[in-house]
Amino acid sequence: MLVLVLAVLLSLMVGAKALSPDTVLSALFDADGSDVQAIVRDSRLPRTVVGLVVGPALGVCGALIQAFTRNPLADPGILGVNAGATFAVTIGVGLLGIRGPLVYVWFALAGALVVTLVVYLIGATGPRGPSAGRMTLAGVAIGAVLSGVTSIVMLKNMEVFSTLRFWGLGSLGGRDEGAVAIIAPFLAVGLLISFLIARPLNAIALGDDLGRTLGAGLVRTRVWAVVGVTVLAGGATALAGPIAFIGLMVPHAVRWFTGPDQRWIIVYSALVAPSMLLLSDVIGRVVLPSGELQVSIVTAVVGAPILVLLARRKKVSGL
Repeated sequence: MLVLVLAVLLSLMVGAKALSPDTVLSALFDADGSDVQAIVRDSRLPRTVVGLVVGPALGVCGALIQAFTRNPLADPGILGVNAGATFAVTIGVGLLGIRGPLVYVWFALAGALVVTLVVYLIGATGPRGPSAGRMTLAGVAIGAVLSGVTSIVMLKNMEVFSTLRFWGLGSLGGRDEGAVAIIAPFLAVGLLISFLIARPLNAIALGDDLGRTLGAGLVRTRVWAVVGVTVLAGGATALAGPIAFIGLMVPHAVRWFTGPDQRWIIVYSALVAPSMLLLSDVIGRVVLPSGELQVSIVTAVVGAPILVLLARRKKVSGL
């Protein structure tokens, strides 16, 4: 919790113009119409709020998808869920001319749902049931194909490219309060679903046979897990664009000090993920003197070595 508070303060203080904590508090609560107040209220506060909304969704979505697939290297990015949501939004903008977050979210949810189901069905095909390896390979392949098609559509249609070029990079900036108000309820529902199915996910992690013995409704739990992943990944992508590796890194970091209990993993992921997302956004603001890096680029740069490290470990953090 202290790390999250620190991340929020840094998000409000750090940028092209560094501000002290006193100045930030004054700008938030004293309406003096100054330039500093405009910087804090109109630029930094909205992107901080977006981070606080999107961060828990990405972290919990990663924990959820790792638990129900029993794949410690799964996250919405690696399994192609983000790519599916991005592809659906791009097709909606390019072919149907949709505009605005209220419409984006429905296309993002549909794309996330279809890819989640396809990846899971491919991974579950076989005599031994769901395979983490098959799911990962299917997700990477499908994500690569959809990302390629998305790029082709954007490059062939400059109007689509102009509309989605900043959104498609994955960023916390440029999102207004209206977009947050539209999408936040979807993410709240996804988080609620995740908390409610945490206990049966513990049973599923022990294997299907033992899970049935413990009374876990396997089909029901997996259906709700798919719904939760769809809502969280689709809603977060609709609001901030595709942001990778948060859903992979955070559950592993949390699992190191909580153990395999999904109830604690989900709770702590909802706190650690926004901290990491906001800190990555802060790094993106200061790393380039002439501008800023999109937060998705920072999380990818940080997350890629961690993914290699996890893949090289003899024993990945247990689920």
